[in-house]
Amino acid sequence: MLIIDSKDCENIDKALKKYKKKFEKSKILLQLRERQSFTKPSIKRRQQVLKAVYKEQLSSGKLD
Repeated sequence: MLIIDSKDCENIDKALKKYKKKFEKSKILLQLRERQSFTKPSIKRRQQVLKAVYKEQLSSGKLD
């Protein structure tokens, strides 16, 4: 549960903005999306390797 400390004179928009930032930093939404479907560890690892290869090609200039 996220708790936002707000002052009495603080605007509701500022409090909402603080809440949104805190929610994004906690990565709750990402965890929920990961739990919706199971991905095998071998597939996760393969995706990480392919992503690393792609980044390496971008940095070396082989990929436009």
